[in-house]
Amino acid sequence: MPDSPFNTTDRLISLDVFRGITIAGMVLVNNPGTWSSIYWPLAHAAWHGWTPTDLIFPFFLFIVGVAIPLALGRRIESGGGKRDLYLKIVKRTLIIFALGMFLAGFPYFQLATIRIPGVLQRIAICYLVASIVFLKTKVRTQVIITIALLIIYWLLMTLLHAPGFAAGDLSKEGSLASFIDRVIFGPHIWKQGKVYDPEGILSTIPAIATTMFGVLTGQWLRTGKSQYEKVVGLFVAGAVCVVIGWCWNPFFPINKSLWTSSYVFFTGGLALEFLALCYWLIDIRKYQRWAKPFVVFGVNAIALFVGSAVMARLMGLIKLPWGDATISLQGWIFQKLFLSWASPVNASLAYAICFILLWLGLMWILYSRKIFIKV
Repeated sequence: MPDSPFNTTDRLISLDVFRGITIAGMVLVNNPGTWSSIYWPLAHAAWHGWTPTDLIFPFFLFIVGVAIPLALGRRIESGGGKRDLYLKIVKRTLIIFALGMFLAGFPYFQLATIRIPGVLQRIAICYLVASIVFLKTKVRTQVIITIALLIIYWLLMTLLHAPGFAAGDLSKEGSLASFIDRVIFGPHIWKQGKVYDPEGILSTIPAIATTMFGVLTGQWLRTGKSQYEKVVGLFVAGAVCVVIGWCWNPFFPINKSLWTSSYVFFTGGLALEFLALCYWLIDIRKYQRWAKPFVVFGVNAIALFVGSAVMARLMGLIKLPWGDATISLQGWIFQKLFLSWASPVNASLAYAICFILLWLGLMWILYSRKIFIKV
């Protein structure tokens, strides 16, 4: 096994911290004590608009993009063959997609209705496309492709219409993206959404652009400029992107489920700002001690995401006696250990915090033994 990433001089520690904060946030919001009582920042926006929770997934795709030139660029410079790189990219894509399908089906694997789109599935596709674009094109072409993806998506969503709906309808049922997902996926769509899928086909186009924001950022970080020039560039670019997102919002509203182009610019800008802050604190100022828990999460992000999802699913399946009925193990723990002393919303938050702290302990064991699970 390699040495601890926290002590490796050639590793971008701030990116590990950013990844760790993001994946910890994802696990936190996915595991409340009860979905009926959560604070609004820990819930997605009902449709248009955003909450802090709506930043998590685009931040993660942005991080995936940043890591592409940092990892693949070094391999190219070391003389690695392009064929081997493509094979590794395809292999990683297939593994991540398969893990997503595993989580979608676990534990019953009802193939007739199993959800095909999903978080890991989208990550896999975005990683594949962004990696190929990075290997095949130069920065100028990558910028053009990224902007083109966002403009094309905007035009498709606003000029074309789903049957029975007006052009530019951006409602849950009436949007073109929702219609395409219903037609292609049928019963394999997200059950809670019923008429749309937040990780659907058409909305993957701008999600790829989010990943390309990260690819461009990673290449900026690999330039020969000074650290202070890099961090200033990140802050300025982030501010510009946020302004563009807000200016586009009245015409193409910020919407996570549709992954609108304004949402890409807005969240991409905030991701740039947050990475700049981490880079300045950790890699420039060397304030690193506070960040170690997030490094522990960040170097085993996929293991944390998959493992916590499986645990949560199993805790919901295990049944215990509860009066004349039964209750899940998760429900029993929530009722007995949290709801017995706190209001529902605070108990729900406390449960989520304890859940993520439990996983911090498990991930710390892996970290201390220098076990870094990668795909």
